[in-house]
Amino acid sequence: MKRRGAHRHEASLEPPPGYYGASTGAPDATQRGLVLDWVVSRRVAAGWRVESRSGSQAVLVRGQAVNHVLHAFLTVFSCCLWGVVWAALALTNEVERVVLTVDAQGQVVTVGAP
Repeated sequence: MKRRGAHRHEASLEPPPGYYGASTGAPDATQRGLVLDWVVSRRVAAGWRVESRSGSQAVLVRGQAVNHVLHAFLTVFSCCLWGVVWAALALTNEVERVVLTVDAQGQVVTVGAP
C-alpha cells in the first residue's frame, strides 16, 4: 500500500516521435492541442483530474480539499471527539495543482500552481 505523500512514477510528458506529424517547422495550434491532449491523457491515467482546459494550456489537480463544514458538524455532535480526526485530516491533506502549457515549439512546460 502506497502512502498518500509518496511520489509516484510518472510517464514521460513528451508525446512519442511523429505523434503530430513529421513537419520540420514549428507546430500549429492544432498540433500543439494534440500534444497537450497526449500529456493530459497520460496525467489522467496517473490519477490527476482536469480542472480547466484551453487551446494550449490545462490545469490538473490531484487530491481533494477537506470538507470543513461537515467535520465541524461531526465535531459538535460528537462532543468534540471527532475534532481529533478532523485535525489529522487537515494536517495531512495534500492538494497538488499543476499548469501544463505547450509552447510554440511543441514542448510541454509544467509549472506548479498554488
